[in-house]
Amino acid sequence: MPAPRLHPSVNVLGGPLASCSLAPRTGFFRNGCCDTGPDDHGLHSVCAVMTAEFLALSKYLGNDLSTPRPELGFPGLRPGDRWCLCASRFLQAHEEGAAPRVDLAATHIRTLDVVPLATLRAYALDPG
Repeated sequence: MPAPRLHPSVNVLGGPLASCSLAPRTGFFRNGCCDTGPDDHGLHSVCAVMTAEFLALSKYLGNDLSTPRPELGFPGLRPGDRWCLCASRFLQAHEEGAAPRVDLAATHIRTLDVVPLATLRAYALDPG
């Protein structure tokens, strides 16, 4: 029996999903990509470039991404780091005026279930 064919993940532009970050290693599966699947209830699908403003908002909302957690293998994020955000948190940051920039090529197409493409394009590093 032949091996199952693996289909590459797709980004919001319809192309292959690019890597988001290996340093720090991001993604729900910690594979460096904003891949998602049935177990990813938070939909960690938006490849975002952290800003001080976004990190402060996230901490205020109860998700401290800037403090290192060595026991979890989490180095803590700094402005400029790339990270796979939950689509709903990105949308919330947009509504609060604190959304970070987004790499569209590395943002999973399932993000469009939550965030309109026009909103993502407004924060795009490269409008694609």
